Amino acid sequence: MCISRQGDDRHGIGRFGMRDMLIERVRLAHEAPLVDLLIQDGRIAQIEPAGLTDDAAAVREDGAGALVLPGMVDAHCHVDKTLWGRGWVPHSAGPVLEDRIANGERGRAQLGLPSRDGIRALLEQMTAAGTTLARTHTDVDPDIGLRGLELVATVAEELAEVIDVEQVAFPQGGLLTRPGTAELLESALRQGLVGCLGGIDPAALERDSVRHLDLIFGLAESYGARLDIHLHERGTLGAHTMELIIERVLRHGLEGRVAISHGVALVEVDRAHSERISQGLAEARISLLTATVYNTPVLPVAELRGRGVNIGAGNDGVRDLWGPYGNGDMLDRTFHLAYRNGFRTDEQIAAAFDVAVSGGAVALGREPARIEPGAPADLFLIDAASIGEAVAARPPRRLVLKRGRAVARHGSPVRAS
Repeated sequence: MCISRQGDDRHGIGRFGMRDMLIERVRLAHEAPLVDLLIQDGRIAQIEPAGLTDDAAAVREDGAGALVLPGMVDAHCHVDKTLWGRGWVPHSAGPVLEDRIANGERGRAQLGLPSRDGIRALLEQMTAAGTTLARTHTDVDPDIGLRGLELVATVAEELAEVIDVEQVAFPQGGLLTRPGTAELLESALRQGLVGCLGGIDPAALERDSVRHLDLIFGLAESYGARLDIHLHERGTLGAHTMELIIERVLRHGLEGRVAISHGVALVEVDRAHSERISQGLAEARISLLTATVYNTPVLPVAELRGRGVNIGAGNDGVRDLWGPYGNGDMLDRTFHLAYRNGFRTDEQIAAAFDVAVSGGAVALGREPARIEPGAPADLFLIDAASIGEAVAARPPRRLVLKRGRAVARHGSPVRAS
């Protein structure tokens, strides 16, 4: 067990406040010697061989030989849609994208979505699994207006000491096809509700790639916003849209500020075409965000990273009207990414884990979490010998810290009193 020598933590985050914490006897890698981590002012202050750190004022935690890993990033989720925390709702949508969009919109009123309780429950679940930063796409359309953005923002503020949440104003049902949506997106940017704007399938759904992309890139340039574009488009159609996005990023000077979510078309075109697009993505510093969902093609992690393309990962929908699956655990999502890439060695699996830590952070314009002196203490302890075992076995997280505060233990959130 992970024991606090200063007593239990029934008072949660408020119990520790910003007191020093000494995490004793943990490992940084497979077969590495035991070390102690001293946490001060929300940062890792020292990493010393076990037993050599002396801080009489610190709250002490016995890591019992656990592996310590950096907090993970869910770079693509939809917490406003979740049914987490309520009874089972059978899936009822048809098989194509338009069916799922319509089903989600019909179900909002029937099921009271977005739900404050559901949003909070899912974010706490994600936190308990070691996620310390999340980017969530929140629906914006004339029916729901900005209510979803406002509700997610409220819950995110309540959990600000537990997890960092970034919202994307997302035109799920279309932008050009839903008059009034563009004005709502601009209003969200103008009010400062979001700093990131979404887009969706400019050709396949909107039937006008040029107008759709010109509109969102124009807003991004005017308001200094980032972009994250859902691209479910397949084959040469999706590849062409990627090329249009690359061209606009370079023209508008938005290098490093744009992501493409899903983007599976890249692996459905011939190798020469894929390499050409990859070169453009790397030059424009466009990140690809993958959720490795269902039977869609999986992005080849090693190959794309070798071409200089940054890749992040996310859970996408978790237990919602788009699908019944998901648990909010980015380590579980990493398992799917590694498994479907055919990764077997610890080094390969560690690369998939890095996608869900560094890759996601880079895509969001953040510094990746690291286990080193001076870094923010966003980390978790897990009973595993290595990253390979952590991903393969996915045991509950022993302890999760956010900026040096204990926010979860043994797979359950620590609640402030």
